[in-house]
Amino acid sequence: MSSQQKNLLNQETSPYLLQHSDNPVHWMAWNEQSLTLAKQKNKPVLLSIGYSACHWCHVMAHESFEDPETAAIMNELYINIKVDKEERPDLDKIYQNAHSLLTERPGGWPLTVFLTPDTHMPIFAGTYFPPEARHGLPAFKDLLQQINDIWQSRQFDIQQQSHALQSTYQRIYDATQPEAETLNHAVIDIARSQVEKQFDDKNGGFSRAPKFPHPSILEFTLKHWLHTTRPGQTNTPPDHRILHSAMFSLEKMANGGIFDHLGGGFCRYSTDDQWMIPHFEKMLYDNGPLLSLYSQAWKLNNEPLFFDAASETANWVMREMQSQDGGYYSAQDADSEGSEGSFFIWHKDEINTLLSQCAENPEIGKTAVDLFRQRFGLNRAENFEGAWHLHGYATESKLAGKNNAAELHQQFKRIRQHLFSHREKRIHPDTDTKVLTAWNGLMIHGMSNAGRLLQNNDYIESALQAAYFLKNHCWKNNQLYASFKDNRSTLDAYLDDYAFLIYGLLELLQSRWDNNLYEWALALADKLLSDFEDSRYGGFYFTSHHHETLIQRLKIFSDDAIPSGNAIATLALNRLGQLSGRKTYIDAAENCLKSAWTSINHSPVAHCALLNALSEYLTPPEILIIRSQPADSEQWSSLIQQYYLPGTLIYTIPAEQPLHDSLRARATADTSIAYPCSGTICFESIKNLPELQTYLQNNSAE
Repeated sequence: MSSQQKNLLNQETSPYLLQHSDNPVHWMAWNEQSLTLAKQKNKPVLLSIGYSACHWCHVMAHESFEDPETAAIMNELYINIKVDKEERPDLDKIYQNAHSLLTERPGGWPLTVFLTPDTHMPIFAGTYFPPEARHGLPAFKDLLQQINDIWQSRQFDIQQQSHALQSTYQRIYDATQPEAETLNHAVIDIARSQVEKQFDDKNGGFSRAPKFPHPSILEFTLKHWLHTTRPGQTNTPPDHRILHSAMFSLEKMANGGIFDHLGGGFCRYSTDDQWMIPHFEKMLYDNGPLLSLYSQAWKLNNEPLFFDAASETANWVMREMQSQDGGYYSAQDADSEGSEGSFFIWHKDEINTLLSQCAENPEIGKTAVDLFRQRFGLNRAENFEGAWHLHGYATESKLAGKNNAAELHQQFKRIRQHLFSHREKRIHPDTDTKVLTAWNGLMIHGMSNAGRLLQNNDYIESALQAAYFLKNHCWKNNQLYASFKDNRSTLDAYLDDYAFLIYGLLELLQSRWDNNLYEWALALADKLLSDFEDSRYGGFYFTSHHHETLIQRLKIFSDDAIPSGNAIATLALNRLGQLSGRKTYIDAAENCLKSAWTSINHSPVAHCALLNALSEYLTPPEILIIRSQPADSEQWSSLIQQYYLPGTLIYTIPAEQPLHDSLRARATADTSIAYPCSGTICFESIKNLPELQTYLQNNSAE
């Protein structure tokens, strides 16, 4: 049997690819063998890109890829290649970009692209196609025949389209040439106005349905508010209106059905304006940034809703998303038992029985159960296909009224725990157990931030385990790898892997100093510069200088579901440069901002993560390095915990730990001592608790 006459995905480790290993389609992975076969046979490539937790990917697989008749057409006319977009974000970003250019519409998953067999340029691109024509979409079998007809009869048109795309790619790259204009804060103010215009003042968030959390926008609003509170940085009063847009959005999401009120963690997005019914998949890359945001929100106003959202999300991560060896898994599926959301929803008889049990519990009681029904709409008509999905219709504080709010909070918590214990007996959605370096970096950042702000060492320990998992399994011979599954590290790392990991390590080092991790962060930064920096225009390519040649080499500045790799690289390099004194990092950050300047000014609100980096570049963060002695380290640490210091990076290095050469100036003393700096300027050291308290008061957020 020849290689194109069978499905070869059983040789892969990706859970998504393995989901398709029994299809009658003769799937192959993207590799030299499959691409060579396409060229030899002169057959177009049918490229299908998706991921394991994608609901519509499952739908198209069931309707078309499991259908023998459809598979026969695919096998006859095409070389069929399946790609896990989480393992090959380079291919996904390139062909999503091609889809947008060809169709003038945003893409999505599953992504379906027909490619030329020799150059791999797109002939046609789309997303989901049904088995029968509907909603303006052609039947997939008809489309397969139509694209083959185009391939056979319109070679010249295909070549012309390819040339036009290549010209567009060149123009996109040339637009990254640095401008002479000086970097300034004005574009941040424009973005702030754009965010306020997009803000949904009724439901929170920054769009209509489908509503995504947009962590980069939320982070930008918090950072912008913080900038307006820093003494001497602005002539305007603190921007409480923009702070409201973030806090109100976080409140609405934490109350909404997009949050799992029983198990913790946020789903991918809401299908409605009220955050009520989500697309039920949970992605690691959403929950890392959201965990950090809710931890910051809790520190700002001590709202129990925010504490619960952060702590329960962190607990979910440790319980369900962390391997025994420490790495964080990628995602949990939207589907279980053949349907979306069935794990999460409640039918009348089942939940009434469970709530009756709670009413009989003397620590809960009937009154609390009745209020719980009001809070989550269980006294209303069902809100999801004849069943209930928990959505907060009324806040705890409003329901408590003049009663003891703290007592009601504990009663509600006991009810949720009872429902959770029962739900655990159900068949769980599948978990994609591959470990992705980039997404682990985001979660290391989130868990470290939560551990420090919520004062929970378990979260810090979890982040530390994940960091060492990556160091031990995904860092070999000075090379970082993007994915780990089945005891194999695979795929040379992308920009996001390096940038997000450094970003996470710098946050972890604030929570617990570790010389080995600091030295690793420096090594990763050096590798990032040597392998990804555009020496001509500045900024960083998504793929390394040693990566396989693809139809486009992307240099991405705008955010999508996750922040731009260039943005996080800029932010992390600037911070690491300030900490270590290595000016090459700061210069690379500056060059990236200059290269991105045209793109930023074209659409400021699409570059929120880069604007955060720009703000820190223009106004460097305060850095406080504490050399703590065991005798008084607890007092110093306790004092620091009393303040919220989002504009200050604090690194506590025990006096007994030797210092890296880049930190030699921060010597120990007989008692604890702290070294404050702002950018490249350092100030007189802090030698006692009263001096430390004065510093903290001057730098704390309002």
